[in-house]
Amino acid sequence: MITHDPLTLKFGKKDLYIDLGTRQLLAAQKAESKIAVEIKSFSGRSDVDDLEKALGQYILYQDILIESEPERVLYLAVPNRVFDDLFEEPIGKLLLRNRFRPPELRPYTGYAVA
Repeated sequence: MITHDPLTLKFGKKDLYIDLGTRQLLAAQKAESKIAVEIKSFSGRSDVDDLEKALGQYILYQDILIESEPERVLYLAVPNRVFDDLFEEPIGKLLLRNRFRPPELRPYTGYAVA
C-alpha cells in the first residue's frame, strides 16, 4: 500500500523527497514493514553518470532514514534494461555487493561502511 507519494524527509532545515513510501503486510510474520522506493529512469547522457547521481542520492537518503526512520528500508528501482546492462557488469556487481544490501550482510573490512 502506498502511504506517501512522495515520502518527505526533513533533516535540519532541508526537505528531501523519496519517490514512494509504502507499507506492506508480511503474512508469514503477521507484521508490517515500511519501505521507501527511489525510482530512477537512467535517461541521462550515460548510464554511469546516472548511476553516480543515483548512488549519491541513495546514500544520502539511507543515512537520513537511519537517523529518522530506522525501521524503513530503502530500495532503488531501476528499469530492467539498466539492471541487465549495468548491474550485470563488474561495476554494478560491486555496488550490489557493497552498497545495495543491508549492513549486516556486508563483509567486514575494518572500515566504516556507508
